[in-house]
Amino acid sequence: MNSQKPRLIIHGGASSLDDKGGLSQVRDCLHEIVNQVYTSLLAGLSAKEAVVLGCELLENEPRFNSGTGSVLQSDGQVRMSASLMDGTRGRFSGVINVSWLKNPIYLANALQDSDDRVLSDYGAAHLARELQIPIYDPATDFRIAEWMEERKDNFQSKMARLYADPEARRGTIGVVALDDQGNIAAGTSTGGKGLEKIGRVSDSATPAGNYANRNAGVSCTGVGEDIIEECFAAKVVIRKSDGLSLIEAMQRSMQEALSNNRDLGAIALDNTGTIVWGKTSEILLAAYHNGKEIGDTLEWVGDAQQLSGFCQ
Repeated sequence: MNSQKPRLIIHGGASSLDDKGGLSQVRDCLHEIVNQVYTSLLAGLSAKEAVVLGCELLENEPRFNSGTGSVLQSDGQVRMSASLMDGTRGRFSGVINVSWLKNPIYLANALQDSDDRVLSDYGAAHLARELQIPIYDPATDFRIAEWMEERKDNFQSKMARLYADPEARRGTIGVVALDDQGNIAAGTSTGGKGLEKIGRVSDSATPAGNYANRNAGVSCTGVGEDIIEECFAAKVVIRKSDGLSLIEAMQRSMQEALSNNRDLGAIALDNTGTIVWGKTSEILLAAYHNGKEIGDTLEWVGDAQQLSGFCQ
């Protein structure tokens, strides 16, 4: 396989935009992570390894709703989900509603070579013990205080706030990478939407929210139920595999999502190195490296005629 320049795109969520006060801090954070992961790709890291590294760094950043800083479900517990897909092998693995863990993406990665590749809470907890992963509480003081406040109103909110304070936007995280051998991988990790019923399953550990093959990879963010009902990530990748350009596949899928009143965003790249993003939500917190420089989508404004953007 011919060598080529790697490509990388990451996201930290999609949501409505209350203010832009924290965008500069989030931009610095996303750019720093993109730079670190892309440097590792240049040093020979595979696409799958780069996705795991990128998800780890994003899970460790309390600004985002994954790993440390994850939202709490209605019973006051953090339950996280994550998945990893190696596009070259067509191999999907993930964990659903796992607790007391710092990096759910580690478990998703550990399951890549297992016969049973998607585990729910008890199975994932047993795997963590087998791997001797230390117990870790990802709840932050802000998220605990948020839950206590919502408890007073008997959890009338549909979901927790997507930001921890005016300086930090928050949301599900994801990474899509293309390495120098042309391999593509995608990973997604989330703490959920917050305040949900116990055991609610998000899109992040399903092919609707995270999917890749040899042609393209996609990671989604937004309202999990909307992403699942659109089967969004797999839809975009399959359309690319069936002959549409990645830009056309994203635009057509976003138009359908908009007509169905969905609230979501997505990042993608393909085997030609084209980087694409899209959203029906107001803001998409994404940053990328196109082989020459780092860019981001933090202040990108789409409309009904232009629901996706791209960089080649």
